[in-house]
Amino acid sequence: MAEPKPDLDTLPLKAQASALDFYYGDFQALKKIDMPIYEKRVTALIGPSGCGKSTFLRCFNRMHDLYPGNRYVGEISLHPDNVNLLDKSVDPIEVRMRLSMVFQKPNPFPKTIFENVAYGLRVRGVNRRAILEEKVEEALRAAALWNEVKDRLQDMAFNLSGGQQQRLCIARALATEPEILLFDEPTSALDPIATASIEELITELKQRVTILIVTHNMQQAARVSDFTAYMYIGELVEFGWTDDIFIKPKNPQTEAYITGRFG
Repeated sequence: MAEPKPDLDTLPLKAQASALDFYYGDFQALKKIDMPIYEKRVTALIGPSGCGKSTFLRCFNRMHDLYPGNRYVGEISLHPDNVNLLDKSVDPIEVRMRLSMVFQKPNPFPKTIFENVAYGLRVRGVNRRAILEEKVEEALRAAALWNEVKDRLQDMAFNLSGGQQQRLCIARALATEPEILLFDEPTSALDPIATASIEELITELKQRVTILIVTHNMQQAARVSDFTAYMYIGELVEFGWTDDIFIKPKNPQTEAYITGRFG
């Protein structure tokens, strides 16, 4: 018999989107998103292509700041210090240290395996070799990659397989000890074996970090997430425990999408 789920009011929050709108120029891509992100849980964002999942994800680490004409309205507060990540006084570089991102396709830097993982630490001013070695090993172990690469840390990252490169990118993201890990369809370019490895890793990582994942694969969302948000045309249609969303959704639109009758 399944354990009763804890009351949501008792779960610690890691972040909260409040009345969040986002615009690409004049086009409004997100509309009044209110959504909690619970600490050390995996939250999956699902919905048809173009519904705003990745747009929403990239608000968290201010990726949209990199392009002119984009603007945010509303808040994303990060707990426990309750800082609004979207406030203009907040440095987006610091935001990206606190919220690391792993992209759809593995994107290792043209550097060695060691220097890929050490990169964010060096940006933060960590240059002592002993500390770098300790942190790099720790991150590679957390990404379940250490045993495969410990004897080839000076090899170029491009010599790794696709699945290994993605785990290297996860290690690089973990090295700066982020509070939230953002995954944007992290397995869509990988084969089934590498995908299973990343999914297993996500389940392990939530012991230490909060995770927000965009996935086009509903089975993946069902496997790895505690909470699921269904989005459609820039709006949050339904949010809740993953098994509730998949077994007994409250919104008919969510049900139509989950059962494959729509999207």
